[in-house]
Amino acid sequence: MKVVWAREATRHLTDIYEYIARDSQRYAKRMVDRITSRSKQISKFPESGQIVAEYHDPAVREVLEGPYRLIYRTEPSRVVVLAVIHSARLLPRELPE
Repeated sequence: MKVVWAREATRHLTDIYEYIARDSQRYAKRMVDRITSRSKQISKFPESGQIVAEYHDPAVREVLEGPYRLIYRTEPSRVVVLAVIHSARLLPRELPE
């Protein structure tokens, strides 16, 4: 199944990279690579992530990578990555489309 990254999720990745890169560009790249590699998992097994309880929508799921929550929506022909959020942060009330 095709995986598409929403603009907001891409911005989250950039922010994560820039934050970690203040200390180490190497580790920043490694973390972003680990997060993006999870898209292979959700491409093959879109329902492998757990349902995000905060949104009460069985199509909105998440997989964890380190301290980050990769939140995505399953659709009939694709998977849309909606956000990448540190697990210590609260989720926004509404996810971007």
